[in-house]
Amino acid sequence: MLSFIAKRLLSGIVLLVVVTSGTFFLAHLAVGDPTLGLLGASATATQQDALRAKIGYDRPLLVQFWDWLSHAATGDFGSSWRTFLPVNDQLLQRVPVTLSVVVFATLLSAVIGVAVGIVCGLRPGGLLDRALKLASVVLFALPGFWISLVLVTWFAINLKWFPAVGYVSPDQSVGGWLSSITLPSVSLALGAIVMVAEQLRNGFLQVTNQDFVRTLRARGLSGRRVTTHVLRNASPAALTVLALMFVGLLGGAIVVEIVFNLPGIGSLTQSASQIGDIPVLLGLTAVTVVFVVIVNFLLDLLLGWVNPKVRDR
Repeated sequence: MLSFIAKRLLSGIVLLVVVTSGTFFLAHLAVGDPTLGLLGASATATQQDALRAKIGYDRPLLVQFWDWLSHAATGDFGSSWRTFLPVNDQLLQRVPVTLSVVVFATLLSAVIGVAVGIVCGLRPGGLLDRALKLASVVLFALPGFWISLVLVTWFAINLKWFPAVGYVSPDQSVGGWLSSITLPSVSLALGAIVMVAEQLRNGFLQVTNQDFVRTLRARGLSGRRVTTHVLRNASPAALTVLALMFVGLLGGAIVVEIVFNLPGIGSLTQSASQIGDIPVLLGLTAVTVVFVVIVNFLLDLLLGWVNPKVRDR
């Protein structure tokens, strides 16, 4: 088990280094001269040269890369080229907002998706099973921002159950915090719920038809115990989808944060991309990859617990 954990940690570190390094060079290639975006078209050549020297952009690219990487390895992502404030401070302000929405959406997807998937697996062709198939078609045909707008119209404007926009920190009010992230989380979770439920339902039916399940029933095991064995063997696919959904929800949060006016990493990514603020983009990339690595690591541990054969890979 220790070697299994060590391999997963090593692969996560390699992924982090490769992705952040690739992002560094691609960002410099795509942005070109950042002083134009930072200063505007009316900036003089003298102002541009002064800003290049101030942000260190006049140094060779490999020197800039090593300087960034050596500092990033210690958790220091440098300073923003626009505000000259530490990138870490901006991340500490923005990341909790996005994480609140994404984690809540993931929990909703897990709880509701698993419950629906089990019921549909136990009763294939039933009313809930048919509703799941219809929902999978409808939800994937509708754009995410449209679903967000519908939720705002129904539950915020008409019913006034939740705020339409804005974010409340849990330090200010736990109830206000839950209220402010509910609609964005539900908007993100709807598609994920359907995917988790479908994967669990399909895996449930596939495992139910295997010989060992018929043997368990022939031995007189109760329906609950048989269902437990079936669920444990059918869960890996659903767990994998749930982990992938977490990564996808991080990307989808950008649109949702714009619709609900949330001060998360989505709006920060958008503004940093528009002006070519590379240190902020690199910090956002590194943090995102860290979350992906952590989620994949936890997924591997869960799969290793559910299916011991996975540990030998």
